Amino acid sequence: MDPQVQSALSSAGLQTYKDLLMVPVTDLMKVTGLSFKQVEQVLTNAASAWRSPPLTALQMKLSLSVHCLSLGCPLMDELLKGGLPVGGVTELYGQSGAGKTQIALQLCVSVQYPQDQGGLDSGAVFICTEDSFPVKRLQQLIGEQHRLRPQLTALTSQINFSDNVYIEHAADLASLRLCLSQRVPLLVARGLVRLLVLDSIAALFRSEFQASDWMERNKQLISFSSKIKDLSQQFNLVVLCINQVTDVMDQSGGSSGPSPSLGLCWSNSVMVRLRLTRLPQWVSEGGQHSALRRLEVEFSPHLPPHSLPVAVWRGGVRGLQ
Repeated sequence: MDPQVQSALSSAGLQTYKDLLMVPVTDLMKVTGLSFKQVEQVLTNAASAWRSPPLTALQMKLSLSVHCLSLGCPLMDELLKGGLPVGGVTELYGQSGAGKTQIALQLCVSVQYPQDQGGLDSGAVFICTEDSFPVKRLQQLIGEQHRLRPQLTALTSQINFSDNVYIEHAADLASLRLCLSQRVPLLVARGLVRLLVLDSIAALFRSEFQASDWMERNKQLISFSSKIKDLSQQFNLVVLCINQVTDVMDQSGGSSGPSPSLGLCWSNSVMVRLRLTRLPQWVSEGGQHSALRRLEVEFSPHLPPHSLPVAVWRGGVRGLQ
């Protein structure tokens, strides 16, 4: 091993192969000051050199701690067993006005808190494909942090939340490809972000492909979904992809209700699928009024199908008892 690399690892307190393999790539870069290529080479050497008895699936599950990003609401975190998983793609779909972007914005704030407060001590990159970024709403959420987390007033006053949200606008698939292949990896490699939000994945495919172009559309969709999945796993990111809905026709010609856009090709790359539905009822709290919503776990490898009533307040989306 290169003496400089060995010295950096030793100074960071990483003495064994197991220590190295249990730390995310971005965290290794941060604590050691090594480049991405150096860390990648160290992990390759560690994986090939570490010899241990085979593990059962249960032993592996117990030995690995599953990191999640908190949504900043205890009830929503309880529904999701801690929050959105790190190293996987979460899809949030629903009709317009359901509150999908609201959840994405509060995650951009939550990710900046330390890990012991449910965050990842890092920033977020927010890719817009349709509407302009809702900067006023983000500022409102930031301004409410001292009320939502009064026990952390000293900490919230030290975090410059606005400086750690990086905004990208992708008006076409070429711009999105450039963003995912060059700009996002650069931000991650510098240790600046651990959350990637794509709002929304379906918009560009709807605008650039006709019904007759289904074969090329699926080819491009598979390429993009693979890239997003690789980013989440390679850099240990939390990835939230907001998706639109489309009406599915049943055999009788009627509508069977809204379903997430993009179909099976996209679904195969999603680890967790969440559905957000706006309901006709209204709720009130502290002089504020909100349409009632339902946040539902549609599928997940570690969560049972379950739902929670939620509402949108000035401080963000919150679960209701």
